[in-house]
Amino acid sequence: MAATVASSHPFGGGLHPLQAKGLLAAAQQRQQQQQTQSQPQLHPCMLSQHHSYQNDQRRNDPSQTQKNNDTSGGFEMATRKPRLSDFHRIRTLGTGTFARVVLVRPANGTEIDRQKVYALKILRKTEVIRLKQIDHVRHERQILQDVTGHPFITSLQASFSDHDFLYLLLDYIPGGELFTYLRKYRRFDEEMARFYAAEIVLVLEYLHEEQGGIAYRDMKPENLLLDADGHIKLVDFGFAKRLGYNDVERPVETYTLCGTPEYLAPEVIQNKGHTTAVDWWALGILIYEFLTGYPPFYHNNPLEIYRQIVEKPVLFPSSTEISEEAKDIIRSFCTVDRTMRLGNMSGGAARVKAHPWFKGVDWEAVEQRRHKGPIIPHLSHPGDASCFDVYPEQDVHNEAYTEEMFEKYEKYFGDF
Repeated sequence: MAATVASSHPFGGGLHPLQAKGLLAAAQQRQQQQQTQSQPQLHPCMLSQHHSYQNDQRRNDPSQTQKNNDTSGGFEMATRKPRLSDFHRIRTLGTGTFARVVLVRPANGTEIDRQKVYALKILRKTEVIRLKQIDHVRHERQILQDVTGHPFITSLQASFSDHDFLYLLLDYIPGGELFTYLRKYRRFDEEMARFYAAEIVLVLEYLHEEQGGIAYRDMKPENLLLDADGHIKLVDFGFAKRLGYNDVERPVETYTLCGTPEYLAPEVIQNKGHTTAVDWWALGILIYEFLTGYPPFYHNNPLEIYRQIVEKPVLFPSSTEISEEAKDIIRSFCTVDRTMRLGNMSGGAARVKAHPWFKGVDWEAVEQRRHKGPIIPHLSHPGDASCFDVYPEQDVHNEAYTEEMFEKYEKYFGDF
């Protein structure tokens, strides 16, 4: 699903005080940065036209789709636009600044159809407009449509709208946030970290090199969900943007300050213009967090986090055993000079795959999902939502989408 599911549980369970403080500060700041979500008033849900996978043959391999949630067929999707009454809402999976994600089930169709479940991201138009997120929402829908079918990215099933809301219907990923498991385990060993990092590398390679230079710009554990087999699915493309390339085959720069403080690359903070290189920096921060349990730069004040990112090198705790290869790849990703940053240099993702920390990784086996993940979520049925926190079902935003707003802004929502 496309929205981050923020955790509501307190930190604890034997964490080192510094680690707990750092994680709590990080979580608080991340929640403040969720600008890709809303809390709209819930309606029953509906389904629109199903989007096909990419033409690339490997994207069409049925074994790479979520086995427990085949979402094809049965809804007259090619003959009409479904109505809101075509779906029953089960429960809220997560909320944010201007989006709510709910678990839904078809109300019509065959018995098999009615057993299927989806994640529906609901965006209130008035909040999208008020927070100046129109471009981000439009980019999110288009990019999700373009990348649907990748084995480690959430799949967009449909997008549609009504008078008050925009909707993104996505495959349901039942395992919950990787952040939740990291908090439970306190930290991952290197084999676990390498498993997840390898899948992320394939995602970034695809976005950067096969999809016209898409910068994701919000890599963090909360945006990585686990499917039923323990593989990651990247969600929430609210900050993603296709940058394209200039005449010398270099990504075009963009200047919008967006993302989560702990994972921002220095060039974003310094407003020097940034490219897809920011995602490789964030991967370095993410691997560090996998191995230690907390990010290398954190503080209660985001301005202090920014200062640390720009001025301080990445330092490793003496209390945690981390291999030299792991330290090297983290430093190589977290290089302030982006022209020397691993993944952004000549060779791109191929040089990342060749790094000694990934020695022995069978990249073809990774892409084909031949092995289950190191953490298998405990699920009793395809619609099990026990891996997600419980959220209030009521909306706090009730501003009317007036006729004046309709005349001024509705044209921007035509793609839905």
